[in-house]
Amino acid sequence: MDISLFAPKETYTHFFPLHQQRGNDQQSPPLDMQSNNHSSYNNNSSNNNHPQNSHTSTSRSSDSGEPCGSTANKWASKLLRECARAISDKDSSKIHQLLWMLNELASPYGDCDQKLASYFLQALFCKATESGHRCFKTLTSVAEKSHSFDSARKLILKFQEVSPWTTFGHVASNGAILEALEGETKLHIIDISNTLCTQWPTLLEALATRNDETPHLKLTVVVTASIVRSVMKEIGQRMEKFARLMGVPFEINVISGLNNLSELTKEGLGVQEDEAIAINCIGALRIVEVEERSAVIRMFQSLNPRVVTVVEEEADFTSSRYEFVKCFEECLRYYTLYFEMLEDSFAPTSNERLMLERECSRSIVRVLACDCEENGGDGGGGECERRERGNQWCERLREAFTPVGFSDDVVDDVKALLKRYRAGWSLMQPPQGDQESSGLYLTWKEEAVVWASAWKP
Repeated sequence: MDISLFAPKETYTHFFPLHQQRGNDQQSPPLDMQSNNHSSYNNNSSNNNHPQNSHTSTSRSSDSGEPCGSTANKWASKLLRECARAISDKDSSKIHQLLWMLNELASPYGDCDQKLASYFLQALFCKATESGHRCFKTLTSVAEKSHSFDSARKLILKFQEVSPWTTFGHVASNGAILEALEGETKLHIIDISNTLCTQWPTLLEALATRNDETPHLKLTVVVTASIVRSVMKEIGQRMEKFARLMGVPFEINVISGLNNLSELTKEGLGVQEDEAIAINCIGALRIVEVEERSAVIRMFQSLNPRVVTVVEEEADFTSSRYEFVKCFEECLRYYTLYFEMLEDSFAPTSNERLMLERECSRSIVRVLACDCEENGGDGGGGECERRERGNQWCERLREAFTPVGFSDDVVDDVKALLKRYRAGWSLMQPPQGDQESSGLYLTWKEEAVVWASAWKP
């Protein structure tokens, strides 16, 4: 079977037309605890709070000439670590001193260190004052007010244009799904991902060009993020229109309002006996309470799917969840890497980059200042986000499933995708026969950042 899985630009242009009003570029100002008068932190002690002067568009360097991750530019990490330790030790005078210092130096519009300081400062302040849930809900409310289909569309298109961070998982998962469902005439994909259906246009194209009879596709989208619900109606209409354009018989159903994924049932999902089932999870399992993950995996097993695809970002906020400093260290490591990637991929004045960084600010607050275990599992508002690494997910998934190796065709498609981006991105596969890990890893600057896998009962 010849599968062309990496999305050509015209596919997304059909589904997400590029023409839109410039007014959608305007976003709500960030909700920061810091004052508006931020001081820059550089050797010349000069004030420079203008984002256009913080970077050049062709380099990861800040205006001091050092990359975000270089050893010469670590003041933010040092101060943030000291503050995290002070919070863990309940040293109130040191907490006050370090929060004040960070507040003077941080800026969401500065260089990479200033941004890290700004967003982590917010989370540390919430942790110290036990205001994490309130802050997270406020940040989410502000984001929802400015969230629209047009703004989401532009952000998705730009991020997919400059980085394979999301498209990597789409390509790998689509490949595994198409191969597992080959020859079937009634397909049912249960999508638990909150990715606004951006994965499915290329799969519809692949189905439309199959040599045999074009199958009927039912797509059930399980929405777990409140910010996504408001745009799903328009996305569903776009999906139906695109499927008609491709000539693929298609229906879409949306399920929202769940308290927990374990509430899903075969009846609630509308699963029929004559359907070939695929379950697609991209970034969805990490919001399930840690103690409930095995139950959710068993629920997946009860649906008797042909394939389950799981994509998660490579970070561990679970094993250290009762040790604040260790959890903070892993959170800082991961988001420093992510912010550095954004700096390398976007122009310094990019509005899309600022939006992605603000999304990170909510996640950082959620990880460090919303203690899921003390608030009935999800914090009463879907606030839990306990990520795990690929080998940890493998251990859980092996309780009910067997890993499916990606075929050479799918691996070739992933490699072809990565060639479309600037140097630094690569594909890593665990050694054959590795009992701890399976799947594929997207690496950036030799650091694993995203893990993709496929499983069968």
